[in-house]
Amino acid sequence: MNTPPLETLDAVAIATEVRTGSRFAVGVVEATLERIARLDPQLNCFTAILIERARTAAARIDARIAAGQDVGPLAGVPFAVKNLFDVADITTIAGSVIMRDAPPAQRDAFAVAQLEAAGAILIGTLNMDEFAYGFSTENAHYGATRNPHDPGRIAGGSSGGSAAAVAAGLVPLTLGTDTNGSVRVPAALCGVFGMKPSFARLSRTGIYPFIDSLDHVGLFARSVRDLAVAYDVLQGRDGADPHQIERPLEPTAPLLDLPIRGLRIGVLGGWFARYVGPGISAAVSRAAAMLGSSNMVELPHSHIARAAAFCITATEGGTRHLPMLRTRAAEFDPATRSRLIAGAMLPASILSMAYDIRCEYAREVDALFETVDVLLAPATPFTAPLLGEATVVCSGETLSVRASLGLYTQPFSFVGLPVVVVPVHSAGEMPAGIQIMAPRWCEGLTLGVAAALERAGTASAPIAKLANLETQHDNQ
Repeated sequence: MNTPPLETLDAVAIATEVRTGSRFAVGVVEATLERIARLDPQLNCFTAILIERARTAAARIDARIAAGQDVGPLAGVPFAVKNLFDVADITTIAGSVIMRDAPPAQRDAFAVAQLEAAGAILIGTLNMDEFAYGFSTENAHYGATRNPHDPGRIAGGSSGGSAAAVAAGLVPLTLGTDTNGSVRVPAALCGVFGMKPSFARLSRTGIYPFIDSLDHVGLFARSVRDLAVAYDVLQGRDGADPHQIERPLEPTAPLLDLPIRGLRIGVLGGWFARYVGPGISAAVSRAAAMLGSSNMVELPHSHIARAAAFCITATEGGTRHLPMLRTRAAEFDPATRSRLIAGAMLPASILSMAYDIRCEYAREVDALFETVDVLLAPATPFTAPLLGEATVVCSGETLSVRASLGLYTQPFSFVGLPVVVVPVHSAGEMPAGIQIMAPRWCEGLTLGVAAALERAGTASAPIAKLANLETQHDNQ
């Protein structure tokens, strides 16, 4: 019997094969390491590959299965994490050179430990924007991560390595963080599924912080069921995280067959249609049509919410890094340094005003959810720009790439909504991403609607065609 190539399988399929003996975890790890060694030099997703740790974990899983033990729902699944997650005995660099002086982490981040307890195998750490402050993963220290669908284009950020590794089929599952869109933007640009749960739903213990009031743990996968299974594993209560809001375990995987008939689905217009390029607009229309929604709704103050999120990000980020800015400024990525310095100089009154706007905007969002169950919106105004491209023309206006990629993601992380990004692929075009939002704590709704789009074929995450990279590697 012919077995499908490993990179074509999602995490759930890999775990099923490992548990049933169709594959061994050791073989999965070796195939994964071989693919990374062959393709990653051209993509630059990984900053560290944990070969011996992965091999040891795989052998342990195979031994437990042979002994008849339950190894968990992610048995033998390779995964990787943004390099701001603590990994025992590895220094957490958070995309910087300054943090290379820090001692190695003493233990794994809570999220890493949860996935490994469910049978997943950590393969390595992934490239990102310095200190998670960016939307492109064009890292001045470690190089740019390239988009697998077109290596001349950006992967998005700040979790660019996480999204690109999934899009390239290097690993089926990765972790990232989302403060203003750092999961949703790269998921959209790289054409994979991405999830940002409700604010404070998942533990952040062992994650290098950016903005305490906005940081979320997020994840990337090539199928909605992978998102659901991994999210359910990550839901565990962590008493060491003072920010986590205690909630009962709410399994979402059984909700993937949620009937969408009867759901009130609103398509956001106004601000969320102002700068949208034609490919993005067409993707949103396709999704809305498949869901049977022509209900256009608005959140009129979203541009103000986005501006307030910018102020909170700049001020809290600048304050956090001020001691290092005073003593080691030259070691920062210049693009990061200038924004952190500007943020540290903002007056306290601006921050206070931004928090007031956050409360008022949350009330407006809650009011809208009294009339709809789910919202659809573009994830980005345009598809992946070229590496080094500073501006793009969208809807007749010239926009800054770095400043504009979060136009449509920031208003929702600002108020902590759960969001799933689904990728829409059109022949000959770069992927487009659509955000599916629901009220806080309603992750199951977002996943259920995403699964409906996936079943219909509207949303999918095919492996990027990497023949050119394969040829480059063979010629080296």
